[in-house]
Amino acid sequence: MTNTAIPKYVALIPAAGVGARMAAGCPKQYLPINGKPMLRHTIEAFLSSPLVAHTYVVVSPGDAYIDAILPEQGVTVLRCGGATRMESIRNGLHQLSTTLTEHDWVLVHDAARPGLNAELIARLIGETGAHPVGGLLALSVVDTVKRSVADEVTTVPRDSLWLAQTPQMFRHRLLLRALEAATDPNAITDDASAVEALGLAPKLVEGHPCNLKVTLPADIRIAEMYLAASQPIEKN
Repeated sequence: MTNTAIPKYVALIPAAGVGARMAAGCPKQYLPINGKPMLRHTIEAFLSSPLVAHTYVVVSPGDAYIDAILPEQGVTVLRCGGATRMESIRNGLHQLSTTLTEHDWVLVHDAARPGLNAELIARLIGETGAHPVGGLLALSVVDTVKRSVADEVTTVPRDSLWLAQTPQMFRHRLLLRALEAATDPNAITDDASAVEALGLAPKLVEGHPCNLKVTLPADIRIAEMYLAASQPIEKN
């Protein structure tokens, strides 16, 4: 009999990092932005989407912060975080193997991208849901790009260049297979690169600057401005 079950969409947020470049007193995903922990903003973005069935957060086994910032429902904590982002996601996918089918979609999103919203989630799902591989939010490069090697500077054509964002959305089995096949975590800078290593081409879906990744202290102020604005996003 053919399986006609409708695939569901779940969010997986790796949040086991320590955020060393932020030089803060706690992991950066717990730093306050507009009076609320960064990770809480990220979680609430998925809770605001009627398309996302459930949200899972992967933290390190000894995480002492997560319980205090969780909403009352809609989120499950997976205490299986690893030494790298790739390992945390892979561990989380393994734990979800008995919960999800091979056809269910997993939206992997950086904990440090608090500017995500329901509109971007809907855009990603709407434009990727029928794609045979999956897709990710990304921004086309608008600035002139330079390459510097051994003091020699050249201009790189930007016509086909994109800046990857998250969520990155793939079917559970495909993403797990891609991450298990990746032997060098340094070569896998995001989930899409692991899928690309299998010879597959994910779809690029137009993202938005509000979905920036908070990496350095100055990024917090930028994220605060986007979150304070909370203006509807229009596709260019």
